[in-house]
Amino acid sequence: MSVLIFLIVYYLLLSVSLYFLFPKCGREATNGLIPGLNFAVWAEIVGRKRWHALWLLFPIVNFFIFFGLVIDMARSFGRLSLLDSTLAVLFGPFYFFYLTFTDTQKYEGPILLHEREYKSKIDRAKEEGKDYQVQKLESNNPYRKSVGREWIEAAVFSIFVAAFIRMFMVEAFTIPTSSMEGSLLVGDYLFVSKMHYGLRTPMTVVQVPLLHNRIPFFNTESYLKRPQLPYFRFGKFQEIERGDMVVFNWPAGDSIYLLPHRSYSVSQIEVGPEESKSQFRNMEVIHRPVDKTDFYIKRCVGLPGTVFEMREGKVYIDGKAIEEPEKLQFRYRVQTGVQIAPSTLDRLDISMGDHIPPNIFHLNDYQVDALRSLDNSIKVERMYPGVSTPQYLFPHDPENFPDFGWDNYGPIPIPAEGETVALDQTNIALYRRIINVYEDNDLEIRDDEILINGEVATTYTFKQNYYWMVGDNRHNSEDSRVWGYVPEDHIVGKPLFIFFSTKNANMGDGIRWDRIFKSASDL
Repeated sequence: MSVLIFLIVYYLLLSVSLYFLFPKCGREATNGLIPGLNFAVWAEIVGRKRWHALWLLFPIVNFFIFFGLVIDMARSFGRLSLLDSTLAVLFGPFYFFYLTFTDTQKYEGPILLHEREYKSKIDRAKEEGKDYQVQKLESNNPYRKSVGREWIEAAVFSIFVAAFIRMFMVEAFTIPTSSMEGSLLVGDYLFVSKMHYGLRTPMTVVQVPLLHNRIPFFNTESYLKRPQLPYFRFGKFQEIERGDMVVFNWPAGDSIYLLPHRSYSVSQIEVGPEESKSQFRNMEVIHRPVDKTDFYIKRCVGLPGTVFEMREGKVYIDGKAIEEPEKLQFRYRVQTGVQIAPSTLDRLDISMGDHIPPNIFHLNDYQVDALRSLDNSIKVERMYPGVSTPQYLFPHDPENFPDFGWDNYGPIPIPAEGETVALDQTNIALYRRIINVYEDNDLEIRDDEILINGEVATTYTFKQNYYWMVGDNRHNSEDSRVWGYVPEDHIVGKPLFIFFSTKNANMGDGIRWDRIFKSASDL
């Protein structure tokens, strides 16, 4: 809603500024107040056809068209400097007020027509072989830009376009961990569409272009926490479907400890074993906005309004087993009387870094069969890992949700927007973070009472949809089984295809040529 209010206020200011500016350009003032006509007249003032304003109706393109009109309006008043172009883009309506009420600023005519006329003079002089006249016209060219300015404008434009595409359309991601093997391998580089599930407008306003949340070498965040815009999404091409691989902002990543190799959420450390907490006691806690938490990619297995359960590693939704990915991985112990060559493991896409201790690997069915076929002495046995700290798994309440493990987990209901649930002490652990963090309420538990925004609550109605995300490497993935639901406002996009892939995320180990341009829908 705040985004809409900002756009309305900006448009009203712009219309009023055009109302005062148009008479200086020989146009009727009232034309500046008429929606549609004001932009058509504006295009004409700078030397374009009126129909050029129709481009403003096309999303994404309209940003470039609008800023072009703003700059050309300033230039039509003889304001040709880079500074004036910058000020016009940043403070459009206010810059137009400056042009209107400053007596020294005069409309010099449609800048684009003047530029074309001047260029025609140069072209005619060249055709007629008048070298001296050509030299004179080019040296006195008022529209000529210095080499430095050409480079600056080209760089700014390139950064702006790249940042715009990255923010709204497509972004490149890399796979740093094995949580999605064997579908996605460490070292895969993906293009991810931010349009399929709807364009999410930026919430963090001030940020370094082309960086996500850290500035390399400076060891600091790449954005300012204020101001923040509310969540807004539009232009959805499709809904998230069960089985989709989805990129999202890590829900637990709003408060983290940052180590060189990875981030740990504060809540993750709090519910972990006591011996692991000591190294974090004196560390700084970094608080991040929703759109600046780390990016994760997992497979959506649970949709809003359904119930997730896992039995012996098999996923059930609403009590029915679902079709699983072909290359789902589990943990296995490999015992062998012969040495397995690293090249063999590499050929089978078995990650060399995955054995945690030696002889323990994360494998899919194809890899299991391939290893067993190498030699009769090779034994490959499925492992069933337990949980040393019961409260580590979501909802971190082993008293009311006992016996939750990596392979046997749930049932867990997945909230849907508009759904109302009864609240009590036995299930509040499921919804505590939703109510308090994701939907921004004050939640307090006093004795046997649950208070939301200071009032006793026995029910709660959800404001958005939630999803359940699990890694394809079921025994080596921190996912919804650890930190719970993924809110809809954390959804980033849908993977399109792998555009590059290196073995073990290292160019020195080689390139996986067979994975380049592989569609994510085939994984």
